[in-house]
Amino acid sequence: MGGKGGPFYVVTDPTDLDPVTPRPGTLRHAVIQTQPLWIVFESSMVIRLNEELIINNFKTIDGRGASVHVTGGGCITLQFVSNVIIHNVHIHHCVPSGNANVRSSPTHYGWVFLSEFGYRTRSDGDGISIYSSSKIWIDHCDLSYCTDGLIDAIMGSTGITISNSYFSHHDEVMLLGHNDNYVADSGMQVTIAFNHFGEGCVQRMPRCRHGYFHVVNNDFTHWEMYAIGGSASPTINSQGNRYTAPTDPYAKEVTKRVETDEREWTRWNWRTEGDMMVNGAFFVPSGFGVELQYAKASSLEPHSSYLIDQLTMYSGVLVETRENNLGVLLPGPNNNVGPGIGNSGTGTTVPVAGQGRDSNDGDRGGDRDMGIFGMVFGSGAPPLSPPSIISSLLILCTILIFSFTSINGPPLLIPLLPS
Repeated sequence: MGGKGGPFYVVTDPTDLDPVTPRPGTLRHAVIQTQPLWIVFESSMVIRLNEELIINNFKTIDGRGASVHVTGGGCITLQFVSNVIIHNVHIHHCVPSGNANVRSSPTHYGWVFLSEFGYRTRSDGDGISIYSSSKIWIDHCDLSYCTDGLIDAIMGSTGITISNSYFSHHDEVMLLGHNDNYVADSGMQVTIAFNHFGEGCVQRMPRCRHGYFHVVNNDFTHWEMYAIGGSASPTINSQGNRYTAPTDPYAKEVTKRVETDEREWTRWNWRTEGDMMVNGAFFVPSGFGVELQYAKASSLEPHSSYLIDQLTMYSGVLVETRENNLGVLLPGPNNNVGPGIGNSGTGTTVPVAGQGRDSNDGDRGGDRDMGIFGMVFGSGAPPLSPPSIISSLLILCTILIFSFTSINGPPLLIPLLPS
């Protein structure tokens, strides 16, 4: 739902000078309002946060039509809220912040409360931190290079969908569940669908505790330790994904039960169904395999893993259509100019999401450099040109399948092709 039904709020000012008294026209001023808002951006911008951006209920942050980057101190916090949509935004190079007052609504500011033990003076530097919140949708975002997790959802959060996004250049990608002893996370339900976990991802895609998790139709092209991990008896339903193992012979396993004896984890409900295993990847299932056990971890019908290229080809931020002349440099992971830094100047470079993600992508192009405003294609593979609307429709048409049964014969599967 997000900000549906509310007025549009146009962000015109990329600054974040005062976390307590934000200027009208800034993203911070927009997200703290109490009424539903559909937040859009007047132009492409880099929003360098000084403190955590605390989002109020019923907000849609819609970056379509512009190149919107959120970076800096704390990044995005969803705390005791519901009905929030974050769409088409780059989130990266997030660092810890705190020891400061931060406004969370037009009538309240104070130290950010993020722990059941008391007030917390510093954030972890997550890209998106979801704390005791529900009905959250993160869609078509690019996340990379943060200090802690790219997305963390803890403390009883539920009703979360993470879809069509691109994750790269990060160690602990996604944490779902506070700790093994926090049983309030037992009701957590999260859907992870149509995402691409790409270059530089190490582990936690996701790492689950308690709860119910549907991992469906994602493309895992990189991990260094494992892809999906968990503890405290989470239910994990893996369907229609493609898992491409690294070359390391000791890192072929998709799954990891974290610090748990085998006699215990063999009772957990983890299943693989219709997944494609590439380069020696293997998934270790567990549990009793009873369909009823996965009812709360089943949010949509999976497509065949053979369609992963089509299903994830537009993962990440969608094609940016407005001219981008920002020409800025952002710090690397250690506040030095490093990987993922755009070139200075006033030229226009438009990234095209979903193409040339990495060298394992075959005909989709070569390496994708996580540049702030551009894309560098490597491995000798040429970049693909941006797809037209017509070609996109043709691709979708070839995916659609009509099934009908003749009177005297078996079912026939006929692809819907353009005439």
